Order: sequence, then C-alpha cells, then structure tokens
Amino acid sequence: MARPLIGLSFAAAATSTIRVATGVLLLPEHNPIVVAKQAASLDVLSGGRLTLGVGVGWSREEFDALGVPFARRTARTEEYVAAMRALWRSDVASFTGDFVQFSSIRVNPKPCGATIPIIFGGNSDSALRRAATLGDGWYGFNLDGVPELADRLDFLAAQGRDLAELRIAVALRNPARRDIADLASLGVDELVIVDSPPDDPGSATEWVSALADRWL
Repeated sequence: MARPLIGLSFAAAATSTIRVATGVLLLPEHNPIVVAKQAASLDVLSGGRLTLGVGVGWSREEFDALGVPFARRTARTEEYVAAMRALWRSDVASFTGDFVQFSSIRVNPKPCGATIPIIFGGNSDSALRRAATLGDGWYGFNLDGVPELADRLDFLAAQGRDLAELRIAVALRNPARRDIADLASLGVDELVIVDSPPDDPGSATEWVSALADRWL
C-alpha cells in the first residue's frame, strides 16, 4: 500500500540519467486518475525517465483494508490502464467502464513522450498474456534462473507479440555475472538486482559502489 511514486520522485531529483520505475505498483488498489496525474508529473519532472510497472495484486487483506473488491481485480487493472492512457492522450478526456467513469476532464501535465511505458509484472500465463496484449513490456520477478526465463519468454512470444516491441526486465532468484550473456542473448533489456540498502544513509554511496563493482 506504499506510494512508490513518492520515493521515485526523490530518486529522480537526485539523479539525471538513470530511468526510474515501479516494480510493481498494484494498480487496482489506486485511483487511476490520481495515478495518471502523479505518474505524468513525475515523468515531466524527471525529463521522461519514468517506466510504470504495474501488477494486479495478490493479498486479499490489502484490498479489504483499502475497501477495494478483490474479485475482478484483473479486469479492473486492464480498465485502469486504458483510462490512464486516455487521460495522457487527450487534452479533454472521457471514459466509461465498469470500474471508472469520467467525462470531459483535464489531467495535466502530459507525459514527455505523449505516454508512459507500462510494464506488466508477473510470471503466470495470464500475466504474460496481459503483457503481450496490453503492455509495453514485461517484468519477470524472482525467476528461478535462465531456464525458467527462457520458458516464460517462449510463452510470451507465442502470444503473437514481437518480443522486439517489448521491454523485458527480469529479476532472478540467485543471479550471477555468468548469467548476463545468456540474458542478453534471450533479448532481456534489464537485469534487476534485488538488494536491500543499508540502514545508515551515510553508507549508501559505498553500497552502490560495491554493487557497481560486482555487476559492471
């Protein structure tokens, strides 16, 4: 239930070239009009560096706490994506769906590139179908090595979408430097390193440098 866009705003302000991304924002737990406004604002302030990773969520308890129905969360997510893209695309936008309706509203600023890349997270068949049919990319999380990744990419390609059109980001359960060449050959654009920062902010620079030494 955290607000990742707040943290990314801090990261974007402290950097100038790296892309910032949610990995992932559980979209059906949020108001899509608010998310569209916040995401576009962050995209503009960062100079077009935002990628919006979204997921459908899995914790019924979280949905109950927020007063959002757990049922049909996938359909809600898909509709929210369509509504946000309408807001980014049109100066005056209207939308009618099962979960969100609005008429002749303005949401500014608009994203730098007219839209914001939306990456669907998840390793299941249904998540991959969403990435293929609705997404600008796919984020596979906690995959059990290169063989599982290759299997998931084969399934993604079988959905009829050219993988070259999608941005592929993955996080492996136990990544190693020797995996990098295999990932590149499979068409992976980004290896996400999952690691926890130190408790002491003063040690953050040393921590980042150690990660760079290991992976770059």
